[in-house]
Amino acid sequence: MFDMRYAAERGKADFGWLQSHHTFSFASYYDPAQMGFSALRVINDDKVAPGAGFDTHGHKDMEILSLVLSGKIAHKDSAGNTEILPAGEFQLMSAGAGIYHSEFNASKTDELAFLQIWLQPNQQGGEPGYQQKDFGQREGLTLILSPDGRDGSLTLRQDALLYQLLLPYGEQLAYNIAAGRKLYIHLINGELEVAGNRLQPGDGIKISEETALILTANAATKALIFDLP
Repeated sequence: MFDMRYAAERGKADFGWLQSHHTFSFASYYDPAQMGFSALRVINDDKVAPGAGFDTHGHKDMEILSLVLSGKIAHKDSAGNTEILPAGEFQLMSAGAGIYHSEFNASKTDELAFLQIWLQPNQQGGEPGYQQKDFGQREGLTLILSPDGRDGSLTLRQDALLYQLLLPYGEQLAYNIAAGRKLYIHLINGELEVAGNRLQPGDGIKISEETALILTANAATKALIFDLP
């Protein structure tokens, strides 16, 4: 079963300093048909003006992943982490029993573009955690998140996997889906064909009750593949 989520149909927010597109219901955007998918709760495509950002605010019992597309994030949290997150790096903050943090555009001249992704954990409470890593730009699949940190991935408090997919134009990749699992694919750039569905940047697709896929890059493609319970 395939269910497209088109970029143009996402929720929108415009605060002047922040332009955001919401794949799923978030803040003032509410769509009962778009409350997340399995453990995946939020994908926000954010653009932040130079020097602006999110003041200190709190989270609890959520796995929060950031991927910088361009620019740099200046991160500070109540666990004592003060970091700069450059383009291409992934940051995973496990909120656990509670954490406060701020995120600002580290540049006074250039726009920041990043994806903010939330996954619901399969455990409540616990100590907050922070991880950050650049996984490079290797073609094919690169494991970014896993519940056991295998293959150098970041450790997620959920039975889910996240892959970075990089495919050059014309290349194909086969993906086998374990019984009972679901996939969500979010296209960052390029054009990706999934079982006859063509994804453009910002598009996503929910996949359930399938066992295998052939992914075809109709342009040089970068995507995220969430393998979910």
